Amino acid sequence: QVQLVESGGGSVQAGGSLTLSCAVSTYGYYSTCLAWFRQSSGKAREGVAGIVNGGQDIYYAEFVKGRFTVSQDNAKNRLYLQMSGLKPEDTAMYYCAAHVRSGGSRCPWELTSEFNYWGQGTQVTVTS
Repeated sequence: QVQLVESGGGSVQAGGSLTLSCAVSTYGYYSTCLAWFRQSSGKAREGVAGIVNGGQDIYYAEFVKGRFTVSQDNAKNRLYLQMSGLKPEDTAMYYCAAHVRSGGSRCPWELTSEFNYWGQGTQVTVTS
């Protein structure tokens, strides 16, 4: 069982920056895919970024490439999402999630249904 708790959301003006943090309970560092998803009003939840095994595989959705950076601190059991160049369309509830993979299988970054563990979410609002 993996437990996740997000923090760091808030309101920021367009062009600004925020860093989200996710506290992750004890997990398998090499076997657990950690990801950020987001969901805005009236839209489906979508993958934003993900990381496994300290960067063995890193994923970014096209719409955040060059603006967001995902990282993990294994010593602190934390997942981070550094967001810069924020746009009003980045406004959403942001969730961290975990998928425990079998063997060396690839992390299913874009498949929301494959992630079994979720945090409660943290709201990010970007004003123009």
